[in-house]
Amino acid sequence: MKERTPRRPLVEANLLDKVITYVNPKWGQQRQQSRTVLALSGGYTGARTDRAALSKWRTAAGSPNADIIGDLPTLRSRSRDQMRNAPVALGALNINNSHSIGTGLSCNPSINAAILLMSQEDADAWQLITKARFDAYAASKDCTLDRSCNFYQGQSLVHRSWKESGDHFVNLPLIERAGNSQHLVLELIEADRVCNPDRKSDTETLIDGIEFDPETGEALQVYVCKHHPGDRLVKNTWTPLRVRGRESGRRNVLHVFKPLRPGQKRGVPWIAPILEPLRQLSQYTDAELKAAVDSAITSFFTKMDPEAFDDLFNEEGKEKYLNESLGWDGKVAGDNQVVNLLPGEEVQNFTPGRPNPQFDPFVQAILRQIGVALEIPFEVLVMHFQSSYTAARGALLMAWKFFRMERDLIVTELCQPVYEEWLANEVRLGRIRAPGFFSDPLVRAAWCGAVWTGDGPGSVDPLKEVQAAKSRVDMGISTLESESILHDGVSWAAKHPQQVKEVNARKRDGLWTAPAGAPAPQPAHIERDQAG
Repeated sequence: MKERTPRRPLVEANLLDKVITYVNPKWGQQRQQSRTVLALSGGYTGARTDRAALSKWRTAAGSPNADIIGDLPTLRSRSRDQMRNAPVALGALNINNSHSIGTGLSCNPSINAAILLMSQEDADAWQLITKARFDAYAASKDCTLDRSCNFYQGQSLVHRSWKESGDHFVNLPLIERAGNSQHLVLELIEADRVCNPDRKSDTETLIDGIEFDPETGEALQVYVCKHHPGDRLVKNTWTPLRVRGRESGRRNVLHVFKPLRPGQKRGVPWIAPILEPLRQLSQYTDAELKAAVDSAITSFFTKMDPEAFDDLFNEEGKEKYLNESLGWDGKVAGDNQVVNLLPGEEVQNFTPGRPNPQFDPFVQAILRQIGVALEIPFEVLVMHFQSSYTAARGALLMAWKFFRMERDLIVTELCQPVYEEWLANEVRLGRIRAPGFFSDPLVRAAWCGAVWTGDGPGSVDPLKEVQAAKSRVDMGISTLESESILHDGVSWAAKHPQQVKEVNARKRDGLWTAPAGAPAPQPAHIERDQAG
């Protein structure tokens, strides 16, 4: 019978394995089994604990709320401190807000005429009237409870508050104002004001001021304190606000935030993951600035020979000289004067090595990492473009994707809900006619359709981008409406009447010429024959 060749082990024993097996065979066998299991299972290196870089890395798998809620007060206060005092943090927020919201997002009603069985002409007329009424409402400061801002300014304020604090709440009450007993207003509520009554601990159905349905997880109501928790000299009271009406389902409270995990109830400040590097970068910048200033005002040092000092003064004179030296403020004589030196003293130039030549490259390296975390390209973050047109345009396009996501969230969580509640109130009061608005959800959605437009992204090379836009329209893969909104945020329909007026005026005054490539005008007799 042929002798069987022993199978080679999956994991070869190294020198340490052999030593352990020799000293304690049982331990050696267990070690070999563990190594074999690891080899068979593969696994992630990041989960190992037998490496020096990972041995002290201790983490816990907390819930979305357990990982956030306890840290929120500190994160908010530090985030606001950076937004107030750190140029990089404030600049990033300003860039985000200016491009995402800018001068405000405008509502352009766009109803579904097919579902509503309306002609396009009737739909256009309805949209024109509704837009005019909403624009009048949005442009007035009567639309906010404290009359501090109009709707467009409120968009910017909500966006800034959301990014600084992690989330923002908007209450939508109907109050009596300007002769209207049912006027929709917006009450802007900062994140800190939504908290548990009397600072009670969280429960299964109450988390950081928001009460939830234990079965579905839907937010039922929020508890809003009358005064900001930072106003410590004022006694607070809490008011519960229903998120939706019990019977009507009306949206009473809007919660603007971006959840990062399923089940997350409160938002996290935008710069929370990079608070530490931002803080250290600010301290490093301050230290370098102070060193440069100190270097600039330091002219020279005076050096005295110790032997000469000992020979020139007795003990009383030495003490007097030292006391006077300690009281010197560092100033030297004015221009065109001579400074007398004592025997043994000499002037030495001061070479501080400031400004630090490595300061800017180091700061730029940190800013690139910060830009990656904030989804803002480095060139856009520092607002300095010194590379090629292609690189600059690529940076702007990448940034614009992020700004459009920010804009879409504000539209979804704030603008469109406010418009829908305003429209429902106008229909209820009979100011706007919308048959079937309250009887069928599909019909209501058709009436509430709208397109929100904002400021355009701007141009790096206007000539090239206009030519590209013309080519897209000529090829049929875009429209004048889309290109107009992309250019400056204003729809083509809004520009067309003014353009017709201008062209007709130029024709009347003999200043108009046909654009290049336009068909030649036909002779008058041909036009008469065609008309006949």
